[in-house]
Amino acid sequence: MVMAAHRTGGLVGKVSVITGVASGIGRATALAFARAGALVVGGDQDEVGGRETARLISDATGVTIVFLPTDVTSGHEVARLIQTAVDAHGHLDALFNNVGVNLVRMVPDVTEEEWDATIDTNLKSVFLGCKFAIPHLARAGGGAIVNNASNAGIIGRPGDPVYCASKHGIIGLTRSLALGHGPQGIRVNAICPGPIETPMIKAMRANASDTAAFDRNVAGQTALKRIGTADEVADLVAFLCSDSARNITGAAIPIDGGKAAGMIPGMIVPS
Repeated sequence: MVMAAHRTGGLVGKVSVITGVASGIGRATALAFARAGALVVGGDQDEVGGRETARLISDATGVTIVFLPTDVTSGHEVARLIQTAVDAHGHLDALFNNVGVNLVRMVPDVTEEEWDATIDTNLKSVFLGCKFAIPHLARAGGGAIVNNASNAGIIGRPGDPVYCASKHGIIGLTRSLALGHGPQGIRVNAICPGPIETPMIKAMRANASDTAAFDRNVAGQTALKRIGTADEVADLVAFLCSDSARNITGAAIPIDGGKAAGMIPGMIVPS
């Protein structure tokens, strides 16, 4: 799947910053970008996982990426990550704000500390990435930002309202930035994954009493009855950062097997 980025014809030599590269979607995207010829600078708070990603990419492609331990809730550290890419390669072309955490808890049971941590990790991190990347993108004559939202940014979900709030915020921020910075040639889009085989899903599966039933339930929430892969999401990010997507901005694109499209056939809802 990652080879699809070659067909977009527009990532070769693009200086790209990707957050959350230690695992999952971030790792898959860093690999896809490297294979497509991009110059990748990756950040993650998980230094061991991030350096493992750099090693895996080097082994698979012969390409060396720059990795920097980064707390995406810290303005100083996000600014340093962006500046590292500019210092290393002279400019910036693309940013993928990817880091996120879930919080499955009803609002009366959520503490202020949990609210702050979820909003900071999911939404503030996107604000910081855009804040420090946009001036460099503008100086380069334009570029692309992709923000990792979720289908929880498109629909309401009963079990994780704080997570939904943070993801709705990402989509609102994305659309506003697309309008505000389009004249500078900066495209800003959001991706909205559904169930994707990542460490988050694996952890939830490990805690399930019946793993087969867990998979059936998760896949059953989608129209396609499947759990997506990180490589599939990486391909979408690569496309949106490529020249082939030069006329796409302000979009929130579901990649969720149809989960956000509406009620699944057979679902019974009380009248």
